[in-house]
Amino acid sequence: MTYTGDVEVGGTPDVRELEALTITKVAVDEQMSNNAYLLRCVSTGEQVLIDAAAETETLLPLIGDTGLATVITTHQHWDHHRSLADVVGATGAAVAAGLPDADAITSQTGVAVSHELRDGDTVQVGDCTLQVIAIAGHTPGSIALLYDDQAAGGHPHLFTGDSLFPGGVGATFGDDAAFAQLIEEVETKVFGRLADDTWVYPGHGGDTRLGVERPHVTEWRARGW
Repeated sequence: MTYTGDVEVGGTPDVRELEALTITKVAVDEQMSNNAYLLRCVSTGEQVLIDAAAETETLLPLIGDTGLATVITTHQHWDHHRSLADVVGATGAAVAAGLPDADAITSQTGVAVSHELRDGDTVQVGDCTLQVIAIAGHTPGSIALLYDDQAAGGHPHLFTGDSLFPGGVGATFGDDAAFAQLIEEVETKVFGRLADDTWVYPGHGGDTRLGVERPHVTEWRARGW
């Protein structure tokens, strides 16, 4: 089956099989329709979950009996970590998040962040490597995660949390300074670094590619959101 990234709450997960990494996307919670992504190293079977957003009853069967090495929380907002405590309690997984958001995540969930991530850090998924890109603005400690599949003849894969979506950057809730910071960091750290064939996996809704969004960045700046 061809991966599209189009998933619905209560529906079937969508699975993308790369040479070294399998990506499973699932939508959870009718109200917020968050995306959660389970990454699995093909050679070792090690798994990492990006955003234990909600519906532990959906996430744990997805993880299965193979175990879970790490849960990465992309940012501190409540809708992205409602199942964090349950998933960590069931699997014993380590918890990773951007350093500026770590204390807030612990305060909200009661779960200690064992890996406080900075820009340029890496997180292993078995033999595969995720590169951390810190993108402040939506929250101070928001992070994106880059898996570069070019060595295997593929293209980059970028998990953006709520920092970048089809049609614009994440919400900054009327804070002009936060928007200025977010659009600048997205433009320089994402569009300025990565090619048009980079596949974008956001925290809500459908996927996109950087080449689809790149022509509109100037428009986003002008409109202020």
